Amino acid sequence: MSALYKGFLCLVLHAHLPYIRHPEHEYFLEENWLYEAITETYIPLISLLSRLADDDIDFRITLSLSPSVIEMLNDDFLVERYKRHIGNLLEVSEREIYRTKGDIHLEPVVRMYRERFLNVRYIFEDVYKGNLVSAFQKLQDTGNIEIITSAATHAFLPNLSLYPQAVRAQIKTGSKYHKKIFGRTSNGIWLPECGFVPGSDNYIHEEGIRYFFLDTHGIIHGKPMPRYGVYVPVRCPSGVAAFGRDIETSRQVWSSVEGYPGDFDYRDFYRDTGFDSESEHIKAYVHLFGARTYTGFKYYRITGKTDNKQPYVLQRAMEKAQEHARNFILKRENQVDYLSDTLGIRPLIVSTYDAELFGHWWFEGTEWLDFLLRGICRGKRNFRTITPCEFLDSGECHPEDLQTCEPSMSSWGDKGYNEVWLNSSNDYIYPHLLKATGRMIYLADRFPIADAIHQRALNQAAREILLAQLSDWTFALKNNTAAEYARNRLKKHISRFNTFYEAILSDNISEKWLSAIEDEDRIFPDLDYRVFGSKE
Repeated sequence: MSALYKGFLCLVLHAHLPYIRHPEHEYFLEENWLYEAITETYIPLISLLSRLADDDIDFRITLSLSPSVIEMLNDDFLVERYKRHIGNLLEVSEREIYRTKGDIHLEPVVRMYRERFLNVRYIFEDVYKGNLVSAFQKLQDTGNIEIITSAATHAFLPNLSLYPQAVRAQIKTGSKYHKKIFGRTSNGIWLPECGFVPGSDNYIHEEGIRYFFLDTHGIIHGKPMPRYGVYVPVRCPSGVAAFGRDIETSRQVWSSVEGYPGDFDYRDFYRDTGFDSESEHIKAYVHLFGARTYTGFKYYRITGKTDNKQPYVLQRAMEKAQEHARNFILKRENQVDYLSDTLGIRPLIVSTYDAELFGHWWFEGTEWLDFLLRGICRGKRNFRTITPCEFLDSGECHPEDLQTCEPSMSSWGDKGYNEVWLNSSNDYIYPHLLKATGRMIYLADRFPIADAIHQRALNQAAREILLAQLSDWTFALKNNTAAEYARNRLKKHISRFNTFYEAILSDNISEKWLSAIEDEDRIFPDLDYRVFGSKE
């Protein structure tokens, strides 16, 4: 590794959505979460990273793809529904062009959307034939991208720690699934919500995974306190490396108040024509889902704390994105100088974000990334981008030379611990969830060998438990966003598990009912229920 650099920047994007698939409905509102992410984040990100590689830009990004997201991207049914979704958006865009014709403020924005949607459809259908996972695989092969896994269904692991077998099952299933899809063991893992309790690293180590990420206080409150804070990874007792999140870069990009996304020239996410417009074609579109909803057609910029929003101007927004990329680079150079001089090391600055921030929540975020990565590469900087494995293998440090530290319990949620996923809005679900989890462990131990019908039922029972454990459900209850849907999903999966539990123990399994549930809750077709076993 060149001695020209005084430090390094590790950019980490975590892509995750809850597993949602509803073939029993012609249109289902919550399925749009996936379709919006494909349109506004995943395809723009694939396009951006492909352009950078084609232009020989020397960059590194670590990308976590949750197994739930990969399962949905690989689902033929959802692929066909997405084609319908992007077709609907193009139809709406044609009618919006007609509606806004002659409006010097709105018509250019509509035409911008139409051009983007046409490009998205072309990439999805013609370039990658509906297979976006293959696009990510191709990017990984360039060496610029390191793709890592997450827990099977993004469970908040600290709240399952009463049953270590469940924590291990989540990690093991996520690891095995990644290897199945990408043909290699994942070098790293994204712990959902950065949720960690001491000892969890043992299950990570069992899978041959080399590193994971924590929020800042998970590292600096470790025992003993790391001498270099979060600017050098630590070695857990198991031997796995833990990388800590940098607060400064987080605040600059995450915060809608202090950070770049809150700039008044950027597009306002919440001002959507699906809520504003009274035109018949918009009404017809949103009524497909039974309620007013986001369409993706947003015509106004943030403007300020006012309801009198000003029209969005793409050129002004792009100029701001370029300015903010330059600002980020300047602040990293200053930060690297300070840390290097103060600590006497070449610091590693770990910047972790939800992938869906870029393009979806922060419309200009992917362009900001483009300006940023090109600016780092083409300028004479005192730092460069790097992946965790590259850092560990660089000679800069070796895992055995890292300071040994046991990180503390932590998360990146509000207040830094477990409160988001365990509070008065959602605590009532845990007696049911944990009892069902304990029962699943009992089933796995009691039936180490099973005949064909029992094995299918046991595997499906395990799927129901995994689907009930999604962190998204308790998060939705806390934030009161899609709370009714989250509540119904929790009830459904726990109820189905309990039915399987009774049927398995009483040897009274309805194959017809089992087949119907297998078809509906079909995540992880190769799942082996024994992953929950105490001796697995």
